[in-house]
Amino acid sequence: MPYPNIDPVLVALGPIQLRWYGLMYLIGLTVAYFLIQHKVAQKGLMIRKDQIYDMVVYAAFGVFLGGRIGYTLFYNFSYYSQNPLKLLAVWEGGMSFHGGLIGTAIALIWFSKRQGIPTYTVADLATAVTPIGLGFGRIGNFINGELYGRSTDVDWCMVFPAGGPVCRHPSQLYEATLEGLTLFTVLWLIDRRATPPGTIFWTFITGYGISRLIVELFREPDQHLGFILGSITMGQILSIPMVAIGLIMLVLGYQRARQRAAHAGKF
Repeated sequence: MPYPNIDPVLVALGPIQLRWYGLMYLIGLTVAYFLIQHKVAQKGLMIRKDQIYDMVVYAAFGVFLGGRIGYTLFYNFSYYSQNPLKLLAVWEGGMSFHGGLIGTAIALIWFSKRQGIPTYTVADLATAVTPIGLGFGRIGNFINGELYGRSTDVDWCMVFPAGGPVCRHPSQLYEATLEGLTLFTVLWLIDRRATPPGTIFWTFITGYGISRLIVELFREPDQHLGFILGSITMGQILSIPMVAIGLIMLVLGYQRARQRAAHAGKF
């Protein structure tokens, strides 16, 4: 299939540029805000609209700061240590999901403590809508022609401008489907049922880890890193603990819920 070769710059007004990549993040955050509003009303939670707005702002700062710092530390430390001003050039790409997750977790824990809202309530609300931002972000990667897949001969392979003459997996679209649409659907269905606090959060952690492990089988490793251990990539190394910890915390959450229910039944 021909790569659409969309100009990464949507609108340019002199030195000011609006890029598709940034627009995707903006769309994701906006949709997340309204969906969180819907969930708060649906569940009858005592959270005000201004608190929801602040939650999204905190999450946005956590995503951008954590994502950028994470990319610097996990993927390209040598380059950014020699070019520190490039840390600010987020429009050039270079965001780490795992770093963004850590940054967002720290930001939302801080938010929950300041607002007196249970941390798991905030975490479940935030992660239930996070796949939307992930899906739009991967579409932004596709438009930028970055994070493309490994060479292949499948009918839907594409030749990316920065990927040489070989035909490659459009792995960004695989990620948009798995981390975005599929994970969002799974979380939305689970959230319709009564679950222990933290279930949505830990399901997201587990689901993202599994999705990333699958996509890394088709995604071209970062050139400056390559494979880390045999055929294992950095993305997989960072995702394996997510799956393990997520599954353990889900089991513990349901065990605690059963114990509380059994204890309550004695009275």
